[in-house]
Amino acid sequence: MKFTITREALLKPLQLVAGVVERRQTLPVLSNVLLVAEGEQLSLTGTDLEVEMVGRAPLLEPAQSGEITVPAKKLMDICKSLPDQSTIEITQEEHRVIVQAGRSRFMLSSLPANEFPSIDDVDGQVHLSLPQAQLRRVIDRTAFAMAQQDVRYYLNGLLIEVKADELRAVATDGHRLATCGVPVELEIENKTQVIVPRKAVLELAKLMTEPDAHVELVLSNNHVRAQVGEYTFTSKLVDGKFPDYERVIPRNGNKVLLADRQALRQVFARTAILSNEKYRGVRLLIEDNNLQVVANNPEQEQAEESLGVEYQGEQLEIGFNVSYLQDVMSVLSGEDIKMTLSDANSSAVLEEVEGGDALYVVMPMRL
Repeated sequence: MKFTITREALLKPLQLVAGVVERRQTLPVLSNVLLVAEGEQLSLTGTDLEVEMVGRAPLLEPAQSGEITVPAKKLMDICKSLPDQSTIEITQEEHRVIVQAGRSRFMLSSLPANEFPSIDDVDGQVHLSLPQAQLRRVIDRTAFAMAQQDVRYYLNGLLIEVKADELRAVATDGHRLATCGVPVELEIENKTQVIVPRKAVLELAKLMTEPDAHVELVLSNNHVRAQVGEYTFTSKLVDGKFPDYERVIPRNGNKVLLADRQALRQVFARTAILSNEKYRGVRLLIEDNNLQVVANNPEQEQAEESLGVEYQGEQLEIGFNVSYLQDVMSVLSGEDIKMTLSDANSSAVLEEVEGGDALYVVMPMRL
């Protein structure tokens, strides 16, 4: 195998593919990236057995065809360290791969391509195509609420729900819930739900770089596959039953608070400085057109700040984890935010006043 490629053409797909590769692996070949040169195209594949990413890059001239695996991180670091506009020549010599660029020459260890695992073909039941901007939007507005190593493994991922007229994403870690939906037109009769693992969601989001270009999604019983330009992304699904999120959303809130989103975000940021580092609790005191936010910590320090809001109703005192509120403020884009409450022991519903496509539920804290 021998091929020539520009640094820029190799570096972008290599960075995305290497993001999937796990550094600490029981199988040595899994820390490698698979290079396949054929004609005037190079394909690069990385996998951790759960998630697989295939990128493609144009070569400067027809290659001597072949395939080999090389250490992903080392090859990426070499590419990053080379000058811009470099031309890279990669040659296979028995059990080594030679990388040459200008006066630089690197010899990397390699493993045979036949040792490299591949994810099974995806036999999809649901096919859909939508603009990257829409898929990126539902991920950006919900992914922060995924659990991170919860024993309830089905929470360590993002629920993707597809109906005839809507694609919806839902995430929850048991303390808060985020959901966002975008309209799509599909010819399917039944609702389809899949849980995409956390790592796959974060890697998939990195591919959504051209808002107007389309992404092709295929959902099967065990896998999700996305085709984005020159990249093919495949992930196994989380096998489990996601909670019925519709039942979690409170519908009986009778106290409505409207506030300027950026002003409220800044109030939370300032008061959070003196909140308890472990529990991050803040107390909200709401009365006629006024919101007071108070934070305390074990060192007997206190922060309090008031903000003018739109609120008519009986006085309410309620506690929240301020980080959860800040996360919601940072992903919403409307000028004003609407917070619907019922009492001190019930979850709050947060959404954009204009009635956007996203909705958030945050459980209260006892302070």
